[in-house]
Parts: sequence; C-alpha cells; structure tokens
Amino acid sequence: MSKDWVQFSKDVDARSAALFKAAPDTMRAFRGLVREAGKDGTLDKKTKELVALAIAIAIRCEGCLSFHVRAVIKYGATRDEVLDVIGVAVEMGGGPSSVYGAEALEAFDQLSE
Repeated sequence: MSKDWVQFSKDVDARSAALFKAAPDTMRAFRGLVREAGKDGTLDKKTKELVALAIAIAIRCEGCLSFHVRAVIKYGATRDEVLDVIGVAVEMGGGPSSVYGAEALEAFDQLSE
C-alpha cells in the first residue's frame, strides 16, 4: 500500500511543532545545529541534503525521509540524483535500505508534483 507522503509530511511537521512548543530550548539548539550544518560550505546545500537523504534511508527514518526529500526538491535535485543517492544508501544499508529507498522515491514523486 502506498503512503500519502503529502499528508505524512504535514503530520510530521505538526508533531515537530508540538515538540518545539513543549521543549523550546532543546529544539532551538537542534534547529541551530541543522542550520549550521546545512550552510553552503565546501559542499553546497543540495549536496548536503542528498547526503542527509542517504543517511535517512540507511537508518530507516520515515520522518527524516519526509524532511530531506522536501529539502532536496527545494534545492533542485532531480529524480536521477535521488536514484543515485538511493543506490548509495542501499549499498551502505543493505536490504532494509532498499525498502526505504523505494519509500524515498515514492515520497519524491508525490511531493514534487
């Protein structure tokens, strides 16, 4: 059965907002880390988000897939780039990553419409 990634992403965002409200100091610190790590440096933002997507697949985090798929779309990643990233994640994470790689591709297709 296919997941509704648009709705799932909205749900993830709502849960994240609730956590931010409940633990603002911790979440502000985390947000600062995300911003700092995501800045353009030797690697640009798109490349960093593609790396994060590969990690999300390898560690099997659906909420992370939602966040990082939306980010790679925002930064202009193509479907072929996402497929390359899925290949690297499967190499590093084996069979479970192939399942989550398929979910990442489905999320990319739905969220980039």
